[in-house]
Formats: sequence, C-alpha cells, structure tokens
Amino acid sequence: MEYEWLAPLMFVAVLVLIFSGFPVAFSIGGAALLFAFIGIELGVLDWHMMLAMPDRTFGIMSNYVLLAIPFFIFMGSMLERSRLAEDLLKTIGILFGSLRGGLALAVVFVGALLAAATGVVGASVVAMGMISLPVMMRYGYSNELSAGVITASGTLGQIIPPSVVLVVLADQLGVSVGDLFVGSLVPGLMLAGMYALYVVLIAFIRPKWAPALPASERTFSGAVLLRKVFLVLLPPLFLVLVVLGSIFAGVATPTEAGALGAVGAVILAALNRRLTFETIKYCADETVKLTSMVMILLIGSTAFALVFRGLNGDLWIDSFLTNLPGGVVGLLIVANLAVFILGFFIDFFEIAFIIIPLLAPAASILGIDLVWFGVILGMNLQTSFMTPPFGFALFYLRGVAPPELKTSQIYRGVIPFIVIQLIGLLMIVLFPKLVNWAY
Repeated sequence: MEYEWLAPLMFVAVLVLIFSGFPVAFSIGGAALLFAFIGIELGVLDWHMMLAMPDRTFGIMSNYVLLAIPFFIFMGSMLERSRLAEDLLKTIGILFGSLRGGLALAVVFVGALLAAATGVVGASVVAMGMISLPVMMRYGYSNELSAGVITASGTLGQIIPPSVVLVVLADQLGVSVGDLFVGSLVPGLMLAGMYALYVVLIAFIRPKWAPALPASERTFSGAVLLRKVFLVLLPPLFLVLVVLGSIFAGVATPTEAGALGAVGAVILAALNRRLTFETIKYCADETVKLTSMVMILLIGSTAFALVFRGLNGDLWIDSFLTNLPGGVVGLLIVANLAVFILGFFIDFFEIAFIIIPLLAPAASILGIDLVWFGVILGMNLQTSFMTPPFGFALFYLRGVAPPELKTSQIYRGVIPFIVIQLIGLLMIVLFPKLVNWAY
C-alpha cells in the first residue's frame, strides 16, 4: 500500500505524546483526530468512517460488564476508608507476633485478604506501609525485608480477584470476567504462599532480620485474642466469599456481585460505627474520579482503534505478531516484554486500552487461550509494578516510608520477591492447568 507507513507512525506518535508527559487520554484521542485528518487528506480514509464513533461510544456506555468497575472501586474505597486494613494488620500482627517473622507473615496474609477485598494496589501498599512499616522497623526487622514484603503483598491486588484490573482485562480480551477471576485465583494464592514461604525461610536462616514481637506488644492473648481475630477477620472474609462465591457459582454476574460488595462494605462500615457523611463523600469522589478516567481513556482508545484500523493498522499488527520467529513462544515473549516495559511508565488502564486490543487478535489467531493469556499479562504487570527503578508500588511505599528507610533499601528489598514473581510466571506458562483448572 502506498501509505502503509501511516499506521506504525500513528502508534509511535501516541507513545511519544505519552512519554512527553501529555495526558494519556488526550494523547490517544488527539492522535486519532490528527491521523484521521491526515488519512482523509491523503485519500486513505473517508470522513464517513468517523460516523461510527457515536455508535461505538454508546456501546461503551451501555456495556454492562464495565459497570462492575465503579462498584469494585467503591467497595475498596469504603473498606480502606473505614480502617479495615488497620484493624486487620494490628490484630493479625499480634496473632503471628510470637513467631519469628510473624509480622511479615501477617503482612502477607492481610495483603492477600486486602487484595481480595479492595483490588486496589495503591491503597494496599499505602495502608500497610503506614501501619506496619514503622512497627517492623521499630522492633528490629531488616529494612530490606520490611520494604520488600509490604511492596510485594500490596501488589497482590493486581492478580487476586475480584480485581478492577481483571475486569478491564477481561473486557479488552473479550473473555468472561468470571472465567478470568477463576483463572487468576490459584496463581494469586500461589504467589501469596510463595511470599510466606520466603519469609519463613529468611526467619530461619537470618533470625535477626525477622525477630518475634516482644511480649509487651502482644496486648491480647488466649481467648481474648481469638475473639478479636474472629471479629476483625470474619466480616471482610465473609464479604469476599459472598462476592467471589456468587460469581463462581454462577448465581450473580461480576457486576451484580460488585454491587453486592459495595453494599456489604457500607454495612461493615456502619457496624464498625465508621459510616459518616465524610466517608461516603470521600468514597463517592474517589469512585467518580477513577471511573471517569477509565471511561475517558476507553473513549479515546476507541477513537484510536477506529482510525488505526481504518489505516490498516490491525493488519500490520496481526502480520507482525503472527509471523514472529517461534510462533506462540515468540508472541508471548514480545507481548510480555512490551507490557513489562510499558508498566514502568504508564498506568495499567492505559496499557489495557492501548496494547491489549492489539495483542488479543494475534493471540486468538495463534490459538492461545485468552484467559490464560490474560492471567499471564496480569501477573507480568504486577511484576512490572514492583521492579526498580520505576515500579509504581515502589513510589507508593516511598511516599509513606520514614526518612530512615532509604530508597536503595526499598529497591534491594523487592529483588527476592521479583524473583518469586518470575518463578510464578514461569510456572503458569509451563503449567496452564494452574489457570484453566476449572475447564
């Protein structure tokens, strides 16, 4: 074709605009309008093609699956704002405190539970960083171990359902949200178990890095402690089981389960006497902000996809990805490298709306199971979020960490957990049954 260079140039232009610091949603939409004009002037496109945009926008707004996003965001915000994480960390920390490495094990346990309860990485890392990090440092925990376990456990919200990340991934891959939730459950719990195993190993090999909590700090014991654990742990655990159980059993769609979770979070806040007007207003504001960002990004990416396909960009991408050396292996390597590197610089939603729609058709052509592919990409992004020097989770922790915790210590602390992540990722690639065990 005479102007076959337009589609690759459009893709490069979007990346240049994003890395220059221009807002991503406007970078995507602006590039779409610019290249639509160029394409029309060169006779490659017709203005009538743009008439499809209103229909596509209406399709986005009427997408029932995407309605789950504000519900899960509101649920996570309400649980975080009602200080659920604080209660859990303090109580579980006391429960495990008599063990060497007990505080770190509590962080892993609560991180996994918060991931299932909130699904928001930033909230989990910040909450655990503010509550657990000063305590761990005060009682002689290694700075590196403390930073690493908090950062890694906080990122479990990427892969353990119900996660907003998985909802968006499922929509962009064209697979069932429920199937992706089921597929990511075992890998997510497997990662949490591997984190805990590493903590136990470190506590055995280097006991000074992970001492037991002094008896003076274990303010509860015996029946009083068990009652406290029961009261703090049971409500959020029950909420998670209701939300996930209703999806897995086919009783409710992810959207309906998300609505149930949002109502349940409000009830939990009320039972804890922490449901105030300010809490509701904060959660509503956070939900509107994040949902609006997602919707604007989605509309911009829809305009980008429309023009990109009009310039035969989809044919160019499919041809490039399906003809890579190694076939399926080649595509997996290129896709994971691209997503991993982009995860340093741009948010997951931006990656999902720009990159995933380009990868999904090629993966489908090569016969790749898209649920398995989605879990691989989700875990890959989780790894990217905690990899120095640009991982988002590292900056979340740095923002709430005490000054005596050096950035270099945070970087060193996450390296063993990155190795664990890569082992987990390799296991999923080699043993697909870890993902598709249910079908």
